[in-house]
Amino acid sequence: MALAPKNTGAVTRWWWVRHAPVPNPEGRCYGQFDKDCDVSNEDLFRHQAKLLPKGAVWYSSNLLRARKTAEHLGKAGAEFGEVVIDPDLAEQSFGEWQGLTYAEISDKPGNGHLFWLAPPEFRPPGGESFSDLRERTVRSIERLTDKYRGRDIVATAHGGTIRAALAHAFNMHPEAAVRFEIDNVSITLIEHFENADRAHAWKVAFTNYMPREIVIAHGGSRA
Repeated sequence: MALAPKNTGAVTRWWWVRHAPVPNPEGRCYGQFDKDCDVSNEDLFRHQAKLLPKGAVWYSSNLLRARKTAEHLGKAGAEFGEVVIDPDLAEQSFGEWQGLTYAEISDKPGNGHLFWLAPPEFRPPGGESFSDLRERTVRSIERLTDKYRGRDIVATAHGGTIRAALAHAFNMHPEAAVRFEIDNVSITLIEHFENADRAHAWKVAFTNYMPREIVIAHGGSRA
């Protein structure tokens, strides 16, 4: 028996895009270091740009790799005007770990983790925990969802930021959230329903959408 349609109110759609790949041959943690990114895969940018909505408001992390990704999506055909910078969308700060190799970090007692650099509740010296990242990301999400109710929001950000958004949408423990794979230039769509109660207001339409054949053809990894 079909359920009767419900009055969901305004639907606000968040189109999350992770930044383009960062060349990192030494395998070093860069966190909030302002690293450049590789935007040479023009086929990938054109493909992803076609998926993004027209008439959206655009936000970006303050870090270069996120801002540059937004700019190149525009050059590839996405429709946007001003890109508003929001530092709350930045990647997790790993403090004194930034600049160390991933191997050096994993060797630190108690800090190894299969899917993240450390347990999500752990705060590296001078940095943030993943739980801290989630808190500031949610602060931005709630503010902008209220400001742009019923609109499309495109946000170019980071793997950690997008995982934090998924944790918020699913109301999941951070330990589960860090297990999501978020590829470079992938798109994740999360929708907010105005009239739903807070516990059921978010729906994840899809995560980590990536045309892998285009990435592989450009010399990228299957992973």
